[in-house]
Formats: sequence, C-alpha cells, structure tokens
Amino acid sequence: MEQSKQRASCGLLGMGDVGEQVLLRGWAQRSRDFGGLVFIDLRDRTGVVQCVFNPEEAPDAHAAARQARNEYVLEIEGVVARRPEGTDNPAITTGTVEVRAASIKILNSCRPLPFQIVEGDEPGDQVRLQYRYLDLRRPEMQERLDLRRRANKIVRDFLDAEGFWEVETPILMKSTPEGARDFLVPSRMLPGEFYALPQSPQLLKQILMVGGIEKYFQIARCFRDEDLRANRQPEFTQIDAEMSFVDQSDVLGVMERLIAELFGAFGIEAPLPLPRMSYREAMDRFGSDAPDTRYGLELKDLTDLAASSSFRVFASTAAAGGVVRGICVPGGGAYSRKMVDDLELQAKSFGATGLVWIQRTLEGFKSPIAKYLGPGEAERIFERLEAGEDDLALIVAGNWRTVSDVLGRMRQDQAQQKRLIPEGKQNFLWVVDFPAFEFESDQGRFTFTHNPVSAPHDEDLPLLEEGLRMLEMGADAPLGPGSPQHPLARIRSKQYDMVLNGQELGGGSIRIHNADVQLKVFQVLGFSPEQARDRFGFLLQALEFGAPPHGGIAFGMDRIVMMLSGTDNIRDVIAFPKTSTGADLMMQAPSPATPEQLRDLRLRLTTDGK
Repeated sequence: MEQSKQRASCGLLGMGDVGEQVLLRGWAQRSRDFGGLVFIDLRDRTGVVQCVFNPEEAPDAHAAARQARNEYVLEIEGVVARRPEGTDNPAITTGTVEVRAASIKILNSCRPLPFQIVEGDEPGDQVRLQYRYLDLRRPEMQERLDLRRRANKIVRDFLDAEGFWEVETPILMKSTPEGARDFLVPSRMLPGEFYALPQSPQLLKQILMVGGIEKYFQIARCFRDEDLRANRQPEFTQIDAEMSFVDQSDVLGVMERLIAELFGAFGIEAPLPLPRMSYREAMDRFGSDAPDTRYGLELKDLTDLAASSSFRVFASTAAAGGVVRGICVPGGGAYSRKMVDDLELQAKSFGATGLVWIQRTLEGFKSPIAKYLGPGEAERIFERLEAGEDDLALIVAGNWRTVSDVLGRMRQDQAQQKRLIPEGKQNFLWVVDFPAFEFESDQGRFTFTHNPVSAPHDEDLPLLEEGLRMLEMGADAPLGPGSPQHPLARIRSKQYDMVLNGQELGGGSIRIHNADVQLKVFQVLGFSPEQARDRFGFLLQALEFGAPPHGGIAFGMDRIVMMLSGTDNIRDVIAFPKTSTGADLMMQAPSPATPEQLRDLRLRLTTDGK
C-alpha cells in the first residue's frame, strides 16, 4: 500500500520523521552534482534540509535535479532517512536526516543573483533595499521578522489579559501641530482640502477614553515628514496604549510589567519595579534625559568652586547665574595635546563656547588655564570630580541645559572610546517629572517638551496662571520668558519615559482632562482661543463632555525589536524600509503623479515640478 504524502517544513524534519514520505517546497540554497549522486539543500522559512537524488533509485528525478540552480523554486517528494554514518551536519537543525528524493518539479527558475542569499559577504544597504525580496530570504532577516512576529504576539496577549481592547484608529485624519511636519494627502472629493497621516494616534486615543473604552491599545502605524537621523524612518510602528481612571503609578506599573514580559521572553531580565529618576537628576548626573546608567563618568557641579575662582570665565559665569560642571576621564592624563585639542573642537560642535581641560600627571597639573588658577584650585576641582593621577578633567561653563547636554554627549563618547560600557548589562529605568515647557529663543516663544496634552503637576497649576499673566505683561514682566526662574519654565509635567541603556524605549504622560486647563496650555504655546478651537476643536469639545482622568504611553516597536535582535540598524527589523532620504528603492517611490491624477486632485505643479 502506497504511503500518503505529508506536506512538511524543511527545517522541522528530524529523527522522528524517518520513514515518512514528505512533500517539500522551497528554494534551492545549494546544489552539488558529484556525477553520481546529486545533493540539493532545500530551504524554506523554517530552515534547510538536504535532499539526495540517486540515479539508481529515481533516474528521472536525478536528471531533472541536475538542471536546478541556486534559488530555483522546487517541489521535491521523497522519504525521510537517517544520514549515512559519519555524514551528520551539526551546523543545521536537520543535520541528522536527509530526504531520499523520488521526484522533483522546477516551479520557477531564477536569474543570476545580484548577491548571494546565504554565502558570501553581506551586501550593501543600497543593493539590499533595491532587491529587498531577495534580502528577505536571508536567514538572518527571516529570524528578525519572526522575532518581530513573536514580540507582537506577546504584546497583544499581555494587554488582552490585562483587559485592554485593541482598537484601530484612522490613517486619514486632521493635521494637528504635534512637533513634527505632517504628511499631507489631498482630497479628490473635497478639492483644496487635505488629510494628514497621523504622527501618532494621541488625540484619537484620548477620544476613546472619553468614549468610555477605558483601556485601549494598538500596534499603530505612525508617520512623520521630518529629516531622517540615525535609526529614524518616515513611517514607524509603536505600541500605543491609554487607560482611564489612573494616575502615573498605575500606568508605569502595567507598562513595566509588559516590557519585563516582552524582554524576558528573549532572555533579557528587567527586575521589577524599575527604578525611577527625575528629569533634573538625570540631566544633573548624566547630561541626558535618556541616561545610560551602566557606567560612571557622572557629571559633577563645580559652580560653587567657580564662584571664587581666579579664572575670570569661571567666576563671571557663576556670577551671571550660569553653571560650571565637569567630568573625569580615567587615564586621560596620558592624552596628547592633539587629543585634548580635538576634544575642545568636539565640545564646540556640541554647542559649548569652549572647553577647559586639566590633566593630572606625576609631574603635577597641566592645563592652558593653569597660570590663572589660584593656589590649590586645581586640587579642589580634581577632588570634586573624584579624579586621581593620570586622569583628565573636562569642564564646561554656560547655561545649565547647554552644559549638561555637552558634557552628557562627551561622557558617552569617552565611555565608548575607553570601553567602559559593560557587555551584556541591561539597565532599565523610568525618567519622570519632565519640564512642561521650554523656551525657544530663536522663535521667541514657549513650546512643549513632549506634547501639548501632558498634564502639569497639580501643585504647579498656579505657576501656569502666573506665567500666563507674565506673558500678557510682555516687557513689563519682572522675568523674561527665557529666564530659568520664569513660572512657565518651572512647571513640571506628569510625563515619563522608559529608558534602556541610554535608548528611549517609549514615553507618555497623564493627560489634561480639563478643557479650561488645556486651553491655557494652548495659550502658552501661542494659540489664541479661536486658533485652538480651529486646530483642536474636536478634542476640546470632547473634554467638555465628561472626560475621565486618563494617561498612556507609546513604545517604539521598531527600536525594541532592533535591540532584541542585537542589530544596530533599524532597517534590519522592518520588512520594507526607506533610505535616509525617505526613498523606497525597490518600488521607486516617491514618484511623479500623472497629469490625470493631478487634475483629479485640482493640483498644479510649478515650473519643473518644484
């Protein structure tokens, strides 16, 4: 009696399948013709298995197999057998078995490849993106997409068990100012009107809370038309969630358990509860609102020492209300003059007006400002920086934000250069209590730090009223808007970010659920009541109809999967990514619209299509 054929997956065959007749479909990863036997390694998304064609057992199949080439699409029937003794291949999961082929069909041929799928050097990004369908066949890309699939399932299962409903929100929506430029989509049915692609579902998930959903999530597609930096894409995916009747601790508690379960499934432990650090502490100690806490090199404040310094730059900065801060670079006393000069250029490129360096060697202190320092002053600086012999002090003076940012970036660079970052260590933490507003001196106005719907701390609400009064007073106000003591600059918001090893995984806030407070925040941002109603009318109206207290978060799914997979290129975990200029090399997008399309949309291009 003939055995039934069993459709099988190449990479899942093993000793338990010996004797089974199977039907396999996949790509020829490698073909080897030894004159007698022909071997084809057949690959599908589960892995690879060796198929053997014997001219004495199946002469027709053997003859057909000799025509197959790499990446031909094949259908092979045969019986699973134990490999002959001494021929096992431990490099593959099916290395103890092979398929004794009885028949083969060539389902499709393949042109000469622009790069090898499995063997050979990894192709460059341009070639990979142009031939993405070939790049996706590579085992490492298949593993990354499978990891992403599993991560999505873990997220969905966890949030479903916590009572969250998955709700889809529109892709075509109203343009609202959220910090980045919108992608606009012209409407054919309403000529001259435009939709926007969502930068995030932020306002819509708040509307869902007003609608009584209470717990929402979505693995959401988001779009931002902004200049791309490292590991940024114009379209991206985030784990988006919102909860009603919660405070900050409620949101952080659920979301850190989600992240612990997600990372734990891939062998990365996140001990709970995660530590929490204020924005101010993060900037003071690490010079970053997404600090990497795996190593030292912490910033130290020298302002009190600088106030009585003989070096005029230090003393005048302290007297003017600025700060003087520094870091200690272990072993930096051995840096050459060119190396420290390069560090000064680096500090200036980061925004500093200058950099002071002091080296401590066996011969004593060495610095361009050594002759300006009073007796024992260099010693006191080194003591404050906890620096020893053969160390280097890097010192920056100026306003608090700029000094913190410059030293924070130099801290990271020096840690990488000196290999101070421990391998395999994972430090998760929450950064909380961000400032609600920051003053943009070039624009002459306040803007939001995260988004315009983040709630101020309740005890800081009087500062909102006071700050608005000062803005109305204009030049007669006792404090200018750029002053760090301005009431608006002192408002803390109920914002929070989750950080892993210096990378922001996600951020969110408790939202404003009172329409009057939301209008005042829009007023700080420069919107008149009429402008606020025009741009955000649907949100303001919803807040007037019994909006519950609510808050949420959004995690960058692409970045999370990138970190889980161990790659440093976000394009590796996205099926069809764009280049740094936003182009899709495979589809050749964006591309010009036809005259007919432009006519239907009532659009006309200027000369030369510009």
